[in-house]
Amino acid sequence: MSTISTHVLDTALGKPAGGVVIALEQDSTTGWLPVVKGQTDSDGRIKDFTTEPLTPGHYRLTAEIGDYFAISGRDALYVTAQIDFIIPATGSHYHLPFLISPWSWSTYRGS
Repeated sequence: MSTISTHVLDTALGKPAGGVVIALEQDSTTGWLPVVKGQTDSDGRIKDFTTEPLTPGHYRLTAEIGDYFAISGRDALYVTAQIDFIIPATGSHYHLPFLISPWSWSTYRGS
């Protein structure tokens, strides 16, 4: 089985983004099914994001970054940032962080 962790860094401010809501969903024959939803802590992390190991499949993480920027009074281009990914086999850990600013976002596979 596989596990997932994530965190959000506000690259415009150079600090973690606390309070960002992130949802994990899995694709199925009936559409996207919710797996878990959480909110980043003051360090920009969701420490126990997946409590149950995940089976191979097609997943997506959606971070509500527009709400995060709105709370701080900053305009932003993107409402959400979404990582759409495949877990091909069991037994790996996937650390998928979000690097955000009001005008861009990116990701990478961390360790």
